[in-house]
Amino acid sequence: MEGIALALIVCAILAIIARRFALPTIPCYLLAGLVLGRSGLQLVEPSEVSSYLTSLGLLFLLFFMGLEIRPSRIWSNQSAILTSGVIDLLINGVIGFSAAYLLGFSSFDSVIVAAAFFISSTAMAVSSLVENHKLLMREAETVVWLMIFEDIALIVILALLGASSEPITMTLLKIALFLLAIIIIVRVAREEIVAIMKREDDLPVLFTFSVLITVAALSLVLKVPESFMVIALGTALGAVDTGAFERHAKPFRDVFLIIFFVFFGIGIDFFAGGVQLPAIIAISAAAVLSKLASGIVIGRAVHGDAMSGIEVWSNTIGRGEFSIAVATLYGSAIVSSTIAAVVIVTSIVGSFVAGASTRIGDGIWALTNKGERNDKPGNGEERSPPVLEGP
Repeated sequence: MEGIALALIVCAILAIIARRFALPTIPCYLLAGLVLGRSGLQLVEPSEVSSYLTSLGLLFLLFFMGLEIRPSRIWSNQSAILTSGVIDLLINGVIGFSAAYLLGFSSFDSVIVAAAFFISSTAMAVSSLVENHKLLMREAETVVWLMIFEDIALIVILALLGASSEPITMTLLKIALFLLAIIIIVRVAREEIVAIMKREDDLPVLFTFSVLITVAALSLVLKVPESFMVIALGTALGAVDTGAFERHAKPFRDVFLIIFFVFFGIGIDFFAGGVQLPAIIAISAAAVLSKLASGIVIGRAVHGDAMSGIEVWSNTIGRGEFSIAVATLYGSAIVSSTIAAVVIVTSIVGSFVAGASTRIGDGIWALTNKGERNDKPGNGEERSPPVLEGP
């Protein structure tokens, strides 16, 4: 418990400093873990208590992801979501896999790195749009579409990586039956659930926590992907009352996620993991450039303007919570170390690039064309900001 207390105190101090300078907090928590843990001062070691709290942080992160998903919204924007999302997946997946494989990673580890390359931080992307006053830009909606596609793709990735050693048909059958059971129970008990979530006592909090833990426990018993079922639970309950579940689950998520990030950093040993500094620099640079490449192609495909891709890129550089989640669930020691470095580098670079994206675009335009730009991204008729749902 002393280690957890020390880690939380250090995280609180770093969070205050990060907010003061408008920096993302996730890399601060990772850095705190690296300094306190095996790669630094070795003041804190993971324990059974910290491991349990870390697993809760991951569960609540995935649960919130499920609450974000709106099937009706996806259906109404399927063409734009599919176009931008497939481009994002192919370019970042190929570059991520190639970079890792060429640096000596195994094929499976390269797949994990590719997944981390592909998945931007939803929290960082949304915060970037809000803090830099870009919600009225046309590219803002494209960024939101990308986050939606990445959420859906992540569900598939987790399901595939989490498949057990038993025959795939049996695993799929159990997943289907479990999903059906969740949907039926939520629909049948909809009125009772709404009544519970409207109460002013502690019952809504207890209900939210208990249902999440129960589904996670049943997933382990049935040997189906725990992460996939928790996301499905969030989607099902989100159709009942998204706001209520977000409100009552948010305190758990915020506290447990801090523990999740800091102990992820504490458990990393860069010296024992075999990660070399040149490899970290190379793969982190590739992560920044891969989003630049996909952003430019998306800008051309969706908006007919490659310069619009600079705006898309600037708000999606940062990798974060979901990249770490994939590394935690399926990554080896060397993969976890590498992805930790990628998250730290891309989130810090992204926080600065997002605020300077217009100047960067103007600079690129000046180098490739003559004269001043009159078709800057976001120009044109004023439009309503996209609906930014979720945490």
